[in-house]
Amino acid sequence: MFTGIIEELGEVVAWEPSADAARITVRGPLAVSDAVHGASISVSGVCLTVVEQGPDWFTADVMAMTIAMSTLGGVTPGARVNLERAAALGDRLGGHIVQGHIDGTGQVLAVTPGDAWRVVRVSLPTELAPLVARKGSIAVDGVSLTVSDVGDDWFEVSLIPETLTATTLGLLTVGDRVNLETDIVARHVERMLSLTERTYS
Repeated sequence: MFTGIIEELGEVVAWEPSADAARITVRGPLAVSDAVHGASISVSGVCLTVVEQGPDWFTADVMAMTIAMSTLGGVTPGARVNLERAAALGDRLGGHIVQGHIDGTGQVLAVTPGDAWRVVRVSLPTELAPLVARKGSIAVDGVSLTVSDVGDDWFEVSLIPETLTATTLGLLTVGDRVNLETDIVARHVERMLSLTERTYS
């Protein structure tokens, strides 16, 4: 479980694909400072399990489904990634409940600069549209954000200077793909409604 408050900008050191999976190595001194074998670390919103580690790096296995559903399949050595360690009991929930279970990806449609912020518009896959609401929460590349506006097939987030400098979102340009995780409460409500409709139809 994560909060969507990024702790560190990491760097991909290696990406080693196999037939139906891959192994990723990421440099992140803070992320591994108290990590143990089996620890969970969010890498740009994807929850990964530490299988090997060194003083400033860790390695994790990435399943085929994760590669297909996220942007990790396109990473190359040198790429920057957002890192967050799993939340500990008693921590303040500065963002929102983020599981690290990606629902899909979106594409940056527009980046509009402001005096002290930046508005980013991202495409919204049809199946995720019902789960995204204005002023609701969404995780973009693992960053907890508030939806500032939404349409049928897009949503917008407004990024403050801290987010622009402390995460990879400040590097986004039109055409970039990002990982999306919708709010867990919205997902449960959608599931309950779909089962209720089936039961009474």
